Amino acid sequence: MMRAMAFWRGPDDQPAWARPALLGIAAVSAVLYGWSSTGNLEIFYAAGVRSMSMSWHNFFFEAFDPRATVTLDKLPGAFWIQALSVRLFGVHAWAFVAPQVVEGTLTVFVIYRVVRRLAGPIAAITAAAVLALSPATVALNRGNISDTLMVLLLVLAADAAVTAVTTGPARSILVAGLWVGLAFQAKMVEAWLATASVGVVYLLCAPAVLRRRVWQLVATGVVVVVVSLSWMTVVTLTPPSGRPYVDGSTSNSVFQQVFVYNGFGRLDQPSPNQLLNQAIGLHIALSGPAAWNRFLAGSYGRDIGWLVPACLIILVSGLIARRRRPRDDLIRAGLLLWGTWLIVFGVVLSASSNINPYYAAALSPALAGLVGTGVALAWESRRSRVAPPLTAGVILVSAGYAAWLLPARGTGLPDWLYPLVIVLGVATAAAVLLRTRRPAATGQPLALLALGTVVLLAVPAVASVSIVTNRLGPFDTPFQPSAVNAAVRTFVRTTNSASELLPKLEQARFGAPDLMATQTSALASPFIYSSGLEVLPIGGYAGTGPEPTLAELQSMIKAGDFHLVLQSRTVTDPRLVWVAQNCRLVVSANASSTSPFDAYFCGSIR
Repeated sequence: MMRAMAFWRGPDDQPAWARPALLGIAAVSAVLYGWSSTGNLEIFYAAGVRSMSMSWHNFFFEAFDPRATVTLDKLPGAFWIQALSVRLFGVHAWAFVAPQVVEGTLTVFVIYRVVRRLAGPIAAITAAAVLALSPATVALNRGNISDTLMVLLLVLAADAAVTAVTTGPARSILVAGLWVGLAFQAKMVEAWLATASVGVVYLLCAPAVLRRRVWQLVATGVVVVVVSLSWMTVVTLTPPSGRPYVDGSTSNSVFQQVFVYNGFGRLDQPSPNQLLNQAIGLHIALSGPAAWNRFLAGSYGRDIGWLVPACLIILVSGLIARRRRPRDDLIRAGLLLWGTWLIVFGVVLSASSNINPYYAAALSPALAGLVGTGVALAWESRRSRVAPPLTAGVILVSAGYAAWLLPARGTGLPDWLYPLVIVLGVATAAAVLLRTRRPAATGQPLALLALGTVVLLAVPAVASVSIVTNRLGPFDTPFQPSAVNAAVRTFVRTTNSASELLPKLEQARFGAPDLMATQTSALASPFIYSSGLEVLPIGGYAGTGPEPTLAELQSMIKAGDFHLVLQSRTVTDPRLVWVAQNCRLVVSANASSTSPFDAYFCGSIR
């Protein structure tokens, strides 16, 4: 009993309310992430994870299909955890989603720890609440996307960097490099963006002399590179005959997959989804072009932009206020850490040619850290003449900006939200200004600060609840039109139609080892996920890959590995043109067909 009470109350150096509040926020986050979330599987990744769970060879090399002809087009870090979950619990939708729910909830605990050590428990609880209620984070963690693990690992890297700044052991900054390297295994080059914030805070705020700080950062960079490239090096040294072809590359190179297809090519080249659109001609709606204000307006603004203006004001005003503090000032260290994170991720993702909505969740830890730090600054300077007007200004700007971001109508948007945020914002700002000339007991400014935080979180919290109640996921944004809902469901959730077709496909299989072949891995995904049978993906995810070659395809058809080939009606790929010219058309994608793809029967029946 005593141990249970001690756990509930927390350490002696923290307020009695801190541990219960944190546990409550974590519980809320777990509910938001897990409730009715099993319908949000990205079926391409789910199919690959099912294939990975079928053998340890497939697991290690991240095979997309059961026969391991091609890999997924990302690194395997997050999918390894999902595959272990599927091996342990079986092929259930919740087994794919559960790792992200756990990882997202753990991130809430870690961000609390980081912000508490920099700015105190009030700031830490605020940061935990902001992260837990961030619409981008809630949507991301309700699916099977690898960004959830990346965010957790990068926040752990921030925690290690703060340890190095506060206590000074060299190994702590090296541990930060380890976490960034592991995050690279989950989301590749994007994870390296966090090295800027880790490096800045350590270089400018750590207690060691400058020369030692520089060399420690060099050593940390080495750790980042070694850990990041470890699996890629093993794959590269493995003979091609002993592993799947690396999807996303033209030369079976995992380095090309990571640094071109998923890396720098995203800045000025078509994204994989754009290439997929071109290959299968479905004209799926994608995000708009790169823009400096990508996260400040429209659907991305409603995903993550609610708190950006407030955070920029906090960052600038906080750095000015702390400009004369010693180099090891922790509040300034927090501002540098989260400010660099926000700016670097925001600029790079805004410049990318095409991104998915869930990319925005990478900004959530920085917003949470800055809002928490802003609360600490407001409380610390509550008796100054400048702080109350500045606090009132932040509240008014945030409320007005949130109201401006709200669309006229959308999925889950309540009619009362717009007037509520306006009235609440104006009333709270007025109350803060009125008490400037009438100092009161501690309880009054604390209550006003809490109310101001509620104003900042009101709209994001309602947006997050709407995501849950409408069963939305990583590819969705808050208050999106119903037409967008339908388009996302068509693109992401195709398992039901695949399951309905399986009996007919089994009949048309005529004893062949494989179920069929399809143009692109994306088209093969629902059938692999639903059946666990081999579906040969021609051209990988985007349909442009060279695996299998035309000769290999002809050889497999001649050997009777499969008979059916599913492909779009208009094709230019020589392999698919050969199928159209040499196989019998059995289902045509004409106006009366329910399928947008042609089905061909190739080879004789055994």
